[in-house]
Amino acid sequence: MPRFGHLAARRLSDPPYLAFPLRIDGAQPALATRAGHVRGQIEQVLFTVAGERVFRPEFGAGLKALLFEPNASPLWQVTQRRLAAALAEALAGEVDPKSLEVEVRGDDAQLVIRIAYTLAAIGRREDHLFRLGGA
Repeated sequence: MPRFGHLAARRLSDPPYLAFPLRIDGAQPALATRAGHVRGQIEQVLFTVAGERVFRPEFGAGLKALLFEPNASPLWQVTQRRLAAALAEALAGEVDPKSLEVEVRGDDAQLVIRIAYTLAAIGRREDHLFRLGGA
């Protein structure tokens, strides 16, 4: 048992999750780390349109719809607040809510979203940049 003690400790602090999107590796489903799981949750919030999920009609930010909106600061400010609220709800328990940072801006023909947070269980800081549109 002492040989495998480090595996048990790792499983408690960073348990395996199903990978997003779901896929099969060999004969079993692909797994993700806690950080990979949270990133998958963020992608689901960003790219799911509100009303798309039958039992959670309020879920999602639907950012792809913003690609054809005017590239204006007021729009990005509203989007930032809405996205921060959606992410705080979707990531409850996984992310320290005080550490969640969301930045939305338009760069030329691109929508740029930066999301930073601290994983609650392991205290590791994560920072992701998403770009939509443009070349």
